[in-house]
Amino acid sequence: MKSIYLDYAAATPLDKRVLKAMVPFFSKVFHNPSSVYLAARQARQVLEQTRATIAKCLGAKTGEIIFTSGATEANNMAIAGTMRQFPDGEALVSAIEHESVLEPAKQFKHRLIPVDKHGLVDLNKLAKMIKPKTVLISLMYVNNEVGTIQPLAKAAQFVKEVRQQRLKTKNDQPLYFHSDAAQAGNLFDLHVGRLGVDLLTINGGKIYGPKQSGALYVRAGTSLQPLILGGGQEFGLRSGTESLATAVGLAEALKLAQAKKTGELKRLQQLSNLFSNQLKSQLPEATINGHDKKKSPHIISVSLPGQDAERLVMELDKHGIAAAVGSACSASREDPSHVLKAMGLSEPMIRSSLRFSFGRATTEADIKTTVLTLSKILAK
Repeated sequence: MKSIYLDYAAATPLDKRVLKAMVPFFSKVFHNPSSVYLAARQARQVLEQTRATIAKCLGAKTGEIIFTSGATEANNMAIAGTMRQFPDGEALVSAIEHESVLEPAKQFKHRLIPVDKHGLVDLNKLAKMIKPKTVLISLMYVNNEVGTIQPLAKAAQFVKEVRQQRLKTKNDQPLYFHSDAAQAGNLFDLHVGRLGVDLLTINGGKIYGPKQSGALYVRAGTSLQPLILGGGQEFGLRSGTESLATAVGLAEALKLAQAKKTGELKRLQQLSNLFSNQLKSQLPEATINGHDKKKSPHIISVSLPGQDAERLVMELDKHGIAAAVGSACSASREDPSHVLKAMGLSEPMIRSSLRFSFGRATTEADIKTTVLTLSKILAK
């Protein structure tokens, strides 16, 4: 029985080219980049070349890239690192953010930005929510459960206008704009200038790089408080001996992903359309969650009224098909999806929802087999 993997939004396999780039830094070049002898200075040189590679992919300066242990740490650094400096300030975060944004936000004054039934933030509502004490706005680039893409550049324009207005009224409270782009790296533009963000999270484990690798882009002039204290590595924002192997892997994975993003986006759009058409043909009772057009093609959320999603996932697994009930983080706690709830779905509909996510190895045959298998399971 052939195994079909359709949970790329949870984890991607390590690209062989990425592994090849990483191998020397597990044993041959193992030295601490902070030491002063020649081998350590050479390790430092590799680290800074790696940082420069990531910066180039993002259209950023080398000194604006902070290596982290993944998107969770980067998101915590962005939220808590900002808000700790402003005890009277508040954060605005969308209601469909990943838990690694929502949980740190709970430590501070914050409000949730509502979304419509498609998972899209209403920018007019967002503009009205921004108050004189608002310090941070966080909107994820691509939602990890339904694939909806948020209008970051338009939101950034609102942020710019608020800043200009604050200057006129002599309000010196800064306003920073953060986006979690963990699900965007394979298919979409990450140029921070075009997106208009001050802080951007990237994650190696979602772009065929090593797990526990990530980075936070921090625009020059953006004030952050470090969460991890120690030797002052990463420009004083993230202490601890750098993992050169994972940094190299992250940079290689990001470079490869961004180089092929246009072609991969087109290919996955075709697979997404095929999946939708097959679903409508064989399971007309199914509904697809998220926006029709403003969404990433690599994620499809499907509700099957009257069904138990967890049972369906187990049944699919028996047939060698790996899918999910939603975010892996939410599933591990057996909580109903906060994303689908924010979009207005009832709890029975949420409990009947599956997430299929596609990647580089996904084929048309995989799509057809999956929908056919699902229809046979439901027929029983």
